[in-house]
Amino acid sequence: MTKDRSDIKSSEITPESVYLNRRNFIRADLLAGTAGASGLAYRYFNPKPLPPVEVKDISNVEMPKSFSTDEKPNTIDQIANYNNYYEFGTSKDAPAQQAQQLVTRPWTVEVGGMVQQPRTFDIDDLLKFDQEERIYRFRCVEAWSMVIPWVGFPLKKILDQVQPLGDAKYVSFETKYDPTIMLSSFRAGIDFPYVEGLRLDEALHPLTLLATGIYGKELPKQDGAPVRLVVPWKYGFKNIKSIVKITLTDKEPPTTWNIAAPDEYGFYSNVNPNVRHPRWSQAKERRIGELGLRDTLPFNGYGDQVGALYDGMDLKKYF
Repeated sequence: MTKDRSDIKSSEITPESVYLNRRNFIRADLLAGTAGASGLAYRYFNPKPLPPVEVKDISNVEMPKSFSTDEKPNTIDQIANYNNYYEFGTSKDAPAQQAQQLVTRPWTVEVGGMVQQPRTFDIDDLLKFDQEERIYRFRCVEAWSMVIPWVGFPLKKILDQVQPLGDAKYVSFETKYDPTIMLSSFRAGIDFPYVEGLRLDEALHPLTLLATGIYGKELPKQDGAPVRLVVPWKYGFKNIKSIVKITLTDKEPPTTWNIAAPDEYGFYSNVNPNVRHPRWSQAKERRIGELGLRDTLPFNGYGDQVGALYDGMDLKKYF
């Protein structure tokens, strides 16, 4: 269900501290009933304080009209400092500390491949795209769900600048990898640099964002500063962080978790309650701060907006 952004009250947004720290309880959910789960649950309800993060306040912007949610928000004090960012640690609390080593200025994003006008964008160039469309309140889901006010702009704005060639069918993304401050692939258990991909029509959809901030502030480093992908109808691992390269291609690009476990993580990774993960059901999700389960919505509730992208596809085969 959607409604005009201007009708959404600030009280309906998942608080910043909840967003910054949602992901560790995913592991507690998967380990439910074990002693490990008890310890994780304790940290969930008794979080450590979040390390200070220097971010610029950009809250004094007009909120544009776009898709949004009217679901009940979480409270502001429910979670502390849990993130998934394997380059800075495989535990959920490590990135909030270790990612502060990441240097986000200067920063450039190279956009090329099958395009007419390849360009390298400076991060300050990208921030200029924010002037018209800034705040988007989307639900996001993994094993948990939440509402997040992203600051950003449609990826389409950049793709229009570089003019994709007629044979281009996919868009690939690559994260910055600096082995002097980040884990090795051996220690993290996945290949680096982290890579992701979308079909071109998915990338051009107005719900697909390049986010430069959250909660009226610039992106914290552990959350993918200075620019990351947001695709709200897909599972969270598709939302690649700290992007340095975007490439248009005519072939389906490799993606990190599909490389690591192709039977568990497909290229599309659309939120689908009818497709079971080999190790758990995806029919239910848990709202951050709640003990009960909710029904998972197809396409995370954005079926009316994006369902037509997959007309005629077998979504159990192309998961």
